Amino acid sequence: MFEYIKGHIIESSPAHCIVENNGMGYFINISLNTYTKLQNQKEIQLFLYEQIREDAHNLYGFYEKTERNIFVHLISVSGIGANTARMMLSSMSPGEIHDAITSGNVNLLKGIKGIGAKTAQRVIVDLTDKLGKEPVDQKIFVEPNNTLKEEALSALVMLGFVKNSAQKVVDKILSAEPGIKVEEVIKKALKML
Repeated sequence: MFEYIKGHIIESSPAHCIVENNGMGYFINISLNTYTKLQNQKEIQLFLYEQIREDAHNLYGFYEKTERNIFVHLISVSGIGANTARMMLSSMSPGEIHDAITSGNVNLLKGIKGIGAKTAQRVIVDLTDKLGKEPVDQKIFVEPNNTLKEEALSALVMLGFVKNSAQKVVDKILSAEPGIKVEEVIKKALKML
């Protein structure tokens, strides 16, 4: 099993990229989420998932380990193949999928192309406990150039608070004090939660 690959991007599209490493070009399937993060980069590192079947040998690449972990969980669900999991990760961020599953939001998952009500329910039933027990990786929630609200929410989630209740408190603080710094938002939220 491969863990990651470092190399130069030779070609990329929203569905795949070709990475050259030591004179070999690797065709790697990627999500739209990973494609977006690869923009304007020549030297990259992708975390890999290798799928070997009778008729195919595929590599799937992810910009972050968090996205790969969600992918591996998704393909463990009956009826979700690698391409469906990749479609899900192209439609929503890993953090949004994590939140939809742990909060039981069937409608949000149903909104993804190829996911019906039964499949969405199966994903939630199969993965709620698994994703709920895993330590939450900050990268699920933090994106480059994030806003004050997202930084505060990320910190509160890392501290163990439920995202939905933390979000209500952060919204309340930000509407009362628009020019506040992130550290102050977190301190006030800790007192209110």
